[in-house]
Amino acid sequence: MEHTQTLQLYGTAGVRYNVGAMTRSDVQLMLDVKAGDEASFNLLLQKYRTPLVNFLYRMVRNTGTAEDLAQEVFLRVYRARKQYSPSAKFTTWLFRIATNLALNSLRDNRYRQMDVSIDAPVEEDAAPLQLPARELRIDEKMIERDRSEFIRRAIAALPEKQRVAVLLHKYEEMDYGEIAKILECSESALKSLLFRAYETLRVQLAPLVSQSVANRAREGRPS
Repeated sequence: MEHTQTLQLYGTAGVRYNVGAMTRSDVQLMLDVKAGDEASFNLLLQKYRTPLVNFLYRMVRNTGTAEDLAQEVFLRVYRARKQYSPSAKFTTWLFRIATNLALNSLRDNRYRQMDVSIDAPVEEDAAPLQLPARELRIDEKMIERDRSEFIRRAIAALPEKQRVAVLLHKYEEMDYGEIAKILECSESALKSLLFRAYETLRVQLAPLVSQSVANRAREGRPS
């Protein structure tokens, strides 16, 4: 069974969505998985595969490692289906497993972290980013690339738990309560963690703000 789920995680197996399935909550889907409904597991897998791989990629900064860790996350979810109890949101449980695996991967130094942008697309054959209606000029593209690299390096330099908290808060848009449960700390401790992280980023990214202000000032001057 586990081998089948692995193929579905990275293969092209389709999932039939219907109104009944789409209206079920994540908790209900997982309870159905617990009762033996494998189709419900496939729905959860398809729903959360991309966000999970993206989160893991931003943690370990290696596409292959992120895919491997995501596979392990879903296998652990499936193996634990009989013991599942809806004491928290499904995403809390899912990202707690993912966070622990990512932190272990980083701490054990099993994987070499690649020097790539934190916002680079996960899939090699992903569709290109959509440009705004007014196509960016070459110099603007270079500035934007440099800004993304600067931000990536600043976030990557944060202590591990601060990095997790920022990624869950900024990219996954989770609230304090859910992030606190994932990191297994109090909300007050999480707020302190995020405050320190954002204060560090504020200082590190100050040159970007100054540069942006200077650019706007230049653009406002008469030629």
